[in-house]
Amino acid sequence: MKLGLSLGYSGARLDIPVGLVQRAEELGYDTVWTAEAYGSDAVSPLAYLAAHTRRIRLGTAVMQLAARTPANAAMCAGTVDALAGGGRFIAGLGVSGPQIVEGWYGEPWGKPYWRVKDYVAIMRKIFRREAPVTHEGREISLPYRGEGALGVGKPLKSILHMNPDIPIYLGTGTEAMVRLTGEIADGWLALGFVPGALPEFLPLLEEGFRRSEKATGRRKTRADFTIQASAHVEVAEDVGAALARLKPEVALYVGGMGHRDINFHKDMMVRRGFGGAAARIQELYLAGRKEEAIAAVPDEWVDLKSLVGPPERIRQRFRAWAESGADALTVRTRQTEAIEAVAEAARRL
Repeated sequence: MKLGLSLGYSGARLDIPVGLVQRAEELGYDTVWTAEAYGSDAVSPLAYLAAHTRRIRLGTAVMQLAARTPANAAMCAGTVDALAGGGRFIAGLGVSGPQIVEGWYGEPWGKPYWRVKDYVAIMRKIFRREAPVTHEGREISLPYRGEGALGVGKPLKSILHMNPDIPIYLGTGTEAMVRLTGEIADGWLALGFVPGALPEFLPLLEEGFRRSEKATGRRKTRADFTIQASAHVEVAEDVGAALARLKPEVALYVGGMGHRDINFHKDMMVRRGFGGAAARIQELYLAGRKEEAIAAVPDEWVDLKSLVGPPERIRQRFRAWAESGADALTVRTRQTEAIEAVAEAARRL
């Protein structure tokens, strides 16, 4: 199983742990991932890290679609990949949620399924430079000929000769979007994936592979695709205390990220059999009772999707992830001892 390191997005101050990333590279980690919400962006830190690393691949988990046009996302990916020497960038994309899309970016939520499909198709055309880019999509078209257009838009080809094969991964979790991921993406940033979940998701991906083959005439199989799972990791003697430290983030995402009726993180918790707890967390969080919402997060839910405790416990529980069917595991941590513990666990298998 390949390993990745997730740095997430910044808090109030931007802190890029260069030493941690360099240590991960020394340990053989395959990827490092950044994120964005409504503060630091996901791409700029990777340009910085490209100058301080040699081999490790640089991924976004995720670039939010509303933050950039597909042309700009392709330009960012192509530029950082070129700065890094080529063959190192992974364009991880996601739709975010309606609160951020409409509240932060000032764009309509629209039809995310079709927007993702158009977005990826345009990015691939830009990477490949086979012709000036045109696209007639259901959500995005190039050149733009809609309301307010002058009608003089010209199909263009990228000046920069980009790596034509920059991988595109999608961060998705619903059935329709997982199918689409299998169809149009090179990999899946697997939202809601935990050991034991593959039988739920694999048929959706395989249906996507069949759709891809039908559309392109080229066979696509599981071997052509990467499942990138992720887990919080913390080395700690007190397992209960470590789980408790992860609960505020769970409460925030399940209770406060997204609308009451549109919350993907809550939906994932429901699908894993924690529906009652998920509803209670959201109820408390939206009522402003955040501490109670945190206390309502079950230890079992946090433990299911994380690796915490002494190094030996992490090594023992890593096996379930290694045998989960995922191709790679992204470690979400800022602890040097955590990335070392997971590397050791992977070596022992």
